[in-house]
Amino acid sequence: MARPSWETDDLSALREMARAFCEKELAPNIERYNAQKHVDRELWRKAGELGLLCMSVPEEYGGGGGTFAHEAVLIEEQARVVDSGWGQSLHNGIIAHYILAYGSEEQKKKWLPKMASGEVVGAIAMTEPGTGSDLQAVKTKAIKDGDDYVIDGSKTFITNGAECDLVIVVVKTDPSEGAKGISLVLVETEREGFRRGRVLDKVGLKGQDTAELFFDGVRVPQSNLLGEKEGTGFIQLMNQLPQERLIIAVSAVASMEVSLAKTLEYTKEREAFNRRVFDFQNTKFKLAEVATEAHVARVFLDDCIEKHLRGELDIPTVAMAKWWTTDRAMSVADTCLQLFGGYGYMNEYPIARIWADNRVQMIFGGTNEIMKDIISRSL
Repeated sequence: MARPSWETDDLSALREMARAFCEKELAPNIERYNAQKHVDRELWRKAGELGLLCMSVPEEYGGGGGTFAHEAVLIEEQARVVDSGWGQSLHNGIIAHYILAYGSEEQKKKWLPKMASGEVVGAIAMTEPGTGSDLQAVKTKAIKDGDDYVIDGSKTFITNGAECDLVIVVVKTDPSEGAKGISLVLVETEREGFRRGRVLDKVGLKGQDTAELFFDGVRVPQSNLLGEKEGTGFIQLMNQLPQERLIIAVSAVASMEVSLAKTLEYTKEREAFNRRVFDFQNTKFKLAEVATEAHVARVFLDDCIEKHLRGELDIPTVAMAKWWTTDRAMSVADTCLQLFGGYGYMNEYPIARIWADNRVQMIFGGTNEIMKDIISRSL
């Protein structure tokens, strides 16, 4: 992979460290993580010791003082070893930034240093069994009782759900309102009434601890509200979702590049009918298509990252990036898997994992249909 246009010498040095970490700590353990449906908790602490957590959080809160580019480097290197179990991109690029953007000074000083060290793992609980992408329809309630909120409801498809220590919960503080009744509340998982359900059995992302979460009369102080007042949660979500969608695009483009690299290597080594698989015209044409799509996706992604670093990335453009790169990544994985023949369908081959992992990228972070609706509003 060529050096991205936004990558500085410092980021290249970070890439070397991130690559070494991923090759040492992730690659040898992927099968075990997939079997146990979660990464080892010690992985988080090791990453924290190296400074790989919360790199885009200011140093005053224990972070690395970097930018989104630092997070993008780690996402790409994790994709390069074909690991999808470690939920660091959510922890680093999403949860930490909700707290950084909307948390009180007390909340930031309490939680961000622990997230940066790996002592605390973060999650966000948006989706409910009956709501999907319709965040305005959430039914989980946080009702005032004295100085507390009492939270009741359930969430599903929660990344880091089995290992998290802190959850940002999307709730209705005013159930009579739609979007205006939504708030975000911090919930420590040690609180009475909080319960984890099963780790979900997914088609892909096997090593990721995607879980159900239940809140049965969980009491938290009103000071756990994220933001200065109730009813601002939907706006907070809309402001932070673009970075989440850019993270998904980074992962999608990285997977395209890895798919291409793995398939080039395989087709140049594998023989059929006394010829390298690569030497068949169909193989060359298919790989030419894949190489072109990966290159176009990389140019588009790099432009989005550069705009985001300047604070200029708008919502419709990042929606374009999310839907198009994830759609193309799935197509590329499917094309590449076909070139592996029967071996492509075996889980021991990375292309099979890439194919299975990529499918959900078209769903989470807002479905690609939602992305197209967002784009259409700007036309």
